[in-house]
Order: sequence, then structure tokens, then C-alpha cells
Amino acid sequence: MSYPSELKYTKDHEWLRDNGDGTATIGITEFAQSELGDIVYVDIDTIGETIDQDATFGTVEAVKTVSDLFMPVDAEVLEINPALDANPELVNEDPYGEGWMVKVKILDASQLASLLDADGYQEIIA
Repeated sequence: MSYPSELKYTKDHEWLRDNGDGTATIGITEFAQSELGDIVYVDIDTIGETIDQDATFGTVEAVKTVSDLFMPVDAEVLEINPALDANPELVNEDPYGEGWMVKVKILDASQLASLLDADGYQEIIA
């Protein structure tokens, strides 16, 4: 499995890519999607909302389970990946690329320091 070093990670298996302009892209890790199995539906309806760090911003549904999605930092949801409506399997096929879930405005950049790097995340899932 791959865990890109430029990303930050949560213990709840979300990743965050700091876009460098006060925004970030968020999705779930390769480990998370492999544990869930075939993803059949992504339910995120929080566009325009402010979500606190560790609060739920949506759910992902696999064949056998539904899992909450947790916000890595305080953020405002700017965009939801429109491709996931018709192709939720993108999360399985390309979790760090086309399978991204939301783009957000980071409201507290100091919280980025509390996230895990790739090595720290791999220690948690080992």
C-alpha cells in the first residue's frame, strides 16, 4: 500500500493535502478503502458548512458497512467531488487522486501540526 509523504493523515484514516493557498483536499487512505471493500455510495451534503476538527462531514457506504468521514481540521467545505455520485468506486481505484472527497478552506492552520505524517500513520495501522 502507498502513503504519499506529502500528505497528512488522521488516526481515523483520512488524508489531507495542503494546497498551499489556505485550502486542502481531503479523502480516505488506501488502507481505509481496502478495509471497507467495494465502495458503492459516498454521502456528503455539507457543502458551505463549517465543520469542526474530528466532526463528521459525511459517510462512505461499502457493500457490507457504512463508515463516518471525519474532518481532519476545522474547515469550511467548499466543494464535493462531483465524480463520486456516478462513480463511487473511484475511492477504491484512486484514493489519493480521482477519489478525493472534499475541498475545504482551512480555518485553523495550526491544527495541521496535530496530523500524522506518512510514517506516523503507518505505525498506527501496522
